[in-house]
Amino acid sequence: MKTKRHDWTKEEIQAIYNQPLLELVHQAATIHREWQRPNEVEVATLLSIKTGGCTEDCSYCSQAARYHTDIKVQALLPTDVVMKHAEKAKNNGATRFCMAAAWREVRDNRDFDRVIDMVKGVNDMGLEVCCTLGMLTESQAVRLKEAGLHAYNHNLDTSEEYYNEVISTRNFDDRINTIGHVRKAGITVCSGGIIGLGETHADRIAMLTTLATMEKHPESVPINALARVKGTPLENNPKVDVWDMVRMIATARIVMPGAMVRLSAGRIEMTETEQAWCFMAGANSIFTGERETLLTTPNPGVSEDMQMFQNLGLKPLVKQQPVVS
Repeated sequence: MKTKRHDWTKEEIQAIYNQPLLELVHQAATIHREWQRPNEVEVATLLSIKTGGCTEDCSYCSQAARYHTDIKVQALLPTDVVMKHAEKAKNNGATRFCMAAAWREVRDNRDFDRVIDMVKGVNDMGLEVCCTLGMLTESQAVRLKEAGLHAYNHNLDTSEEYYNEVISTRNFDDRINTIGHVRKAGITVCSGGIIGLGETHADRIAMLTTLATMEKHPESVPINALARVKGTPLENNPKVDVWDMVRMIATARIVMPGAMVRLSAGRIEMTETEQAWCFMAGANSIFTGERETLLTTPNPGVSEDMQMFQNLGLKPLVKQQPVVS
């Protein structure tokens, strides 16, 4: 019988993470086949509905107002424009449509009312609708759930111990509290992190431990490689080694076997062969972005991804529709 564990210790996860790479990948691939359909990959489309001008100081982020990047600040998109993007995503094979706004937190104002309308509209199209809007209160999470929101993304980014080295305008507990509000409202959780921020392997293990010991595992776990954006404090960090991505994905798959583990930011710098290793290690979700961008950073195009799927014998995940009696 398949069972999930929520009582992992940091030492246990460290032992998994530190296995010889080929043994780790084999173990992850075996578990992946027990819990998932290994030839299917969830295709999610991510759209920035409000870009730049954020008051946070996340040192990796191109959208922080205090950094001099080339990002063009864009107000909240009109609802009809967002609907056109969602329709295009659906036609391109996406089953999940994610809307991102560069806010520190959601405010109860007309912009949030418009986001609620967007959620209702995308939900009516038959797409799973996801949002990432910053910190949420309990009542705001309930409003999103009532509008039809399926998932909320709120990444931990890194370990609790290293968090203040990356961000000073909020703390790690703020992240955990928002995830708690989302879970309480009955919305599924999308939460993972970024590697390449200057953290240690111990920090990566600690972040996975936090996720894997939650009362309920996140349904989606994005593993991001740092996009080194010119003008941010981390622009000169070294490129993330592909084997570090494979190791993170494989460990996440083993300790959270029922989750969608998403090979997220950083794919633009990976070859098809390197991405194939990530799929073998248990990744079964990717982001596509319009105009070959992922929010504000480069990303492979839809046609390129579909060709990769064909080469690797993969296909987009088809969501199981509930049976109507």
